[in-house]
Amino acid sequence: MTKTDFPPSIRSRPVYGELAPRPGSFHLIVADGEGADAVAQLFARADDSKAMLAKSHILYTAGPNGTDLWDRIEALGAAQAQKAASIPTLLFRLARVLQDMQMGAQIYLTGTEGLIGQAERDIMALGFPHSDIQKEHRGSTVRRVQCVHCKGITENVRTDPFECSHCGLHLFVRDHYSRRLAAFQGVNIDAEDKGQIPPAVERFK
Repeated sequence: MTKTDFPPSIRSRPVYGELAPRPGSFHLIVADGEGADAVAQLFARADDSKAMLAKSHILYTAGPNGTDLWDRIEALGAAQAQKAASIPTLLFRLARVLQDMQMGAQIYLTGTEGLIGQAERDIMALGFPHSDIQKEHRGSTVRRVQCVHCKGITENVRTDPFECSHCGLHLFVRDHYSRRLAAFQGVNIDAEDKGQIPPAVERFK
């Protein structure tokens, strides 16, 4: 699957590019689902893919729609490649890798916004600026949304509006995004006119 192109939006909405090889002492690559294709293309663009693979650690998990392209990751022959059962498990392994990461490392994130956002949040917590982290969106556009009222987070939201999985309010999904929370914001859609809730439309697939 090719890189996802999103329409122009508000300033806080994340913008994604294409992964490009950069010189580095170590290459940390985090991906899910169709992000495996972007990882393969990243190495195909490298001047010396074997040398880059010898310094690479890839963390991968299947996408929220069930897409599992682990065989493509495994076939690359990176020095280290690990498959996780879920995003939380992947993030646990990522935290361990980050503990030992030294200066001169390059970081690449690709796949869905849920994975990219949470990995970026954890990496930034160690002092890496988000501008130094390469990101490319691939695959599903489902969203990770925080209810601004109860603060609960619902994963893999597909419709707008949707019902908060924590407090039950019907929420309008905004494009406003929090890097700190790695989530979009959901606001009560019938706060002023109780019960006036438009039909849910599948906006995120």
